[in-house]
Amino acid sequence: MTRRLAAALTFIGILLLAGCGNDYGVDQNGQPIASQRLDKQWVVLNYWAEWCAPCRTEIPEFNALAEQLKGRNVGVFGVNFDQVQGEELKSASDKMGIRFSVLAQDPAEFFDIPRSEGLPVTYIIDQQGKVREQLLGEQTAAAVMAKLEALQALK
Repeated sequence: MTRRLAAALTFIGILLLAGCGNDYGVDQNGQPIASQRLDKQWVVLNYWAEWCAPCRTEIPEFNALAEQLKGRNVGVFGVNFDQVQGEELKSASDKMGIRFSVLAQDPAEFFDIPRSEGLPVTYIIDQQGKVREQLLGEQTAAAVMAKLEALQALK
C-alpha cells in the first residue's frame, strides 16, 4: 500500500513539474505551443501585420529562415501586431503565406518586450529568455542568420 501511494505521488509530481513551462497558447492553426519550443532555446520573433507592405516582403525570408534553422536550437515565430485571434489569425497568416508558427498570444510579457510602434520588428531572444537584439524594418534571412550567429558566438 505504501509503495503504491509513493508511486502515485511521484507520478503526480512528475505531471505537475512537466507543466511548469510558460504557457504560450496556440498557433494560427489552433495547435498548442509547447513551452519547449520557446524556452531554453534561441528565438527569432517577428511582429507583422497584413497592412504592412515591408512585412509582406519579408515573410518569404522568414519562411526560408525557419527552414534553414530546422533541427537547430532556434525557433522562428511570428506575432500578429493587431492581435487577431482564431479564424481571423489563420486567414491572415494564410494570406501572408506564413509557413512558420504564429503565436495567437503575444509572448511580450514573458520576454519583457515593449510594444513597438513601428513594423516590421524582429527580436532575437537567447536561451535564457533575454532579448539580445531588436531589428527594425524589413529583414532578410541572411541578415537575421548573420546577426543570430554573431550573438551565439558571444556566448
